Formats: sequence, structure tokens, C-alpha cells
Amino acid sequence: MRQTLLTNLRIWPGSPTAGDEARPGFGAADALLLQGDRIVAVGEHADLARRFGRQDIRIDCAGATALPGLIDAHVHLELNPDDRSPPVRTDPGQTPLMAARALAMVNAGITTARDLGGGAWLELALRDRIAAGLVPGPRLLCAGQPITCPAGHCHFWGGEAADLAEALGVMQRQIERGADLIKVMATGGRMTRGSRPLAPQFDLSTLQGIVDAARDRGLPVAAHCHGTAGIELAARAGVSTIEHCSWVGTQGWGADYQETVAAVILARGIAVSPTINRGWQRMLDNPDSTTLDRIRSALEAMTALGIRFIASTDAGIPGVYHHELPLALPVFSAIARLSPEATLRAATVDAASAIGLGAETGQLRAGMAADVLLVDGNPLSNLAALARPVGVWARGRLIRRP
Repeated sequence: MRQTLLTNLRIWPGSPTAGDEARPGFGAADALLLQGDRIVAVGEHADLARRFGRQDIRIDCAGATALPGLIDAHVHLELNPDDRSPPVRTDPGQTPLMAARALAMVNAGITTARDLGGGAWLELALRDRIAAGLVPGPRLLCAGQPITCPAGHCHFWGGEAADLAEALGVMQRQIERGADLIKVMATGGRMTRGSRPLAPQFDLSTLQGIVDAARDRGLPVAAHCHGTAGIELAARAGVSTIEHCSWVGTQGWGADYQETVAAVILARGIAVSPTINRGWQRMLDNPDSTTLDRIRSALEAMTALGIRFIASTDAGIPGVYHHELPLALPVFSAIARLSPEATLRAATVDAASAIGLGAETGQLRAGMAADVLLVDGNPLSNLAALARPVGVWARGRLIRRP
């Protein structure tokens, strides 16, 4: 297998690097050595050239910043962001459109994503084609049909269940299709007519049964949660990630943050996937937004408590495009008042750990997957640099050459 040496880099490896006060967040390393789908070494150019001999390809990256490929922890490849209404059913002829969305994602530096819902397992087929190298795209973890109550949120995807026995039947169907995780709608949502974001869709016993059965099969559970009552039930059931975590109360979004519930999230080690997309800029542009104040207060309280965030956009819902995570991250940072480095961690190393890929991706370390994003500029001082990709490798496959 050919070796590729990338030189003249600033390198942010995806975790704090000690001992370099002159370049906060960066170490002394200025080169990456890639071979096949792996990172062989990270270090100083001269040392790598001496230790590993002549490389097949050397690329001078002209002072670009290297960081791990980005992770969007919540997307729906089946959904078209230009559609303003939810689908009545899955269109089986849209596979080429889904492949185009996956290509746009990886071109933007998104090398991993979780697809958290579709109706006909088209995203699982695309996952397998990408993994086989037949088409370019991010590494995908797919949930298939979400478990929902009768007429519940996203019932049009076919995962309705009236009780635990039916829920386990829906789960078994996803397992037979090769799902990587299970998705459950713990509350209603805005996209489904007649569904109430404030209201829980399952009781604790049912959610606990779903989580236990999934764990017995080695599968994590992602729970869609808007209302606080549903957040508490999902947390007590021990789900792996809470999607949205909107703290919806009778007064609206972010109006019902409860520290006792947040303490359960923390104690269970559950990651929060807040699905903040670039469209949330509208709240930042409105200085009188009480919704922003409430949401920000909840996010800051969770941060202070030590709850881990993972970056996500809910791509595919109206107006939220699949390739726009790099544009969403500065908005996420501003709304949650996270530092650029904390935001990058949420989109790389912390996300990888939370979704079960911590030993595979999320860091630029020897032995890790060659998921590499090069950007023009320094994202540790300005996250806008993420929107200027100059090089991308996904599992060692060259997507964008510097």
C-alpha cells in the first residue's frame, strides 16, 4: 500500500496536547503519514521522513490546519431539505439523491455520521456501498425505522408499536436488516401532524424494556426527546444518547430545564445531541429572543454540570442541508457559549466516543482511521475556517486533494 506524507501542517489531534505554550491547542508535530485506511504516524516532518524512508506521495499543505474528520451525530439521508412536508412514505427511487447528499457531506469534511431514521433501509444499503468503496461518502451508522407509538412522531416510516412486545418486534426487524443502533421516539415531534413535542410517547417500563433488549444485542439506543418528561424517562431508562434534549415545557422550548433530570443524564453517562443547525443563527440575530435565552441557559447549565455534548444538525428536515455541519458549528458554539476547541471536540473525539467509534476515529493518532480534514485557517481561533476545506481523506480514500 502506498504511503502519503502530508507536511507543513498545524495539527489539532482531537485531544489536548501539552507542552506547547506558543501554539495553544497544537503540538510540535507538523506532518501526518497515511497508509491504506490508517494513520501510520503523526510527528515532525524530518523525523517521519527519516524513520519511515521514502514515501510514495508527499504533499506540502502550505500551512493548513489538520484535524480529525467531522462527525454529524444526527442526520436523515432519506429526507430532502427542500421539502416542507414530511414524506407520506419512503420513495425507493431516491437512492441517487441520497448518494449525492453523502458525497456533499464527505466533500465538506464530514467523514462520519449517524443516520437516525428512514422507512425502507435505503440508508443501510448506501452505508454498505460506501464501506465497500463503491461510492464516496462518510462512514454511516444507521438506525433504520424508529420505534414510535401508533400515529406517533415519524410513524410514516413504519415503526409503530402499541406496547413493548410490538416495540421489540420493530427492533427485531431493524436488527435483521443490519441496523447499527436503535432509535426510539420518547416524545412527540414538530414534523408529524398530531404529534406533541411536550408529551411522552412511552412509559418508563417500555423504554427500559427497549434499552435492555437492545443492550442484550450489543446495540446502543438513541432517544428523540423534546419535552422534559420524556427526557427524564429516557435518561432513567439508560439510553445512550438523547437527541434534541429541548427541555420543552408549557412555556415553550428550553422553558423546563430541571437540574435533577440533568443529574440523571450525567450519572448515566448519556451524551446530549442538541441538533443545532446553521438556521439557529436567526435566534442569534434577534437580541430580544427569549427562546434563545432559555435554550442557552439550559445548555450552559448542562455544560457546568459536566454533561457531554456531541455535534448534530438533524440534516434533512426542512432547510437543513446534509453538508452544512461546518457552518452549523460556529452557531452551536455561539448559542451554547462553548470555546472553539470544546466545539471541535463535540464534532470529533467526543462524538466518536459517544457513538461507539472512539477506538476508530475522532483523533489524529497512529493506528486510527485516516479520517482527515485540512482547512484554510485556524479553527481554534475562528470556527469559520471549517467552511474552507482544502483536503479531505475518508478512511484513507482521497476525497479532496490539497
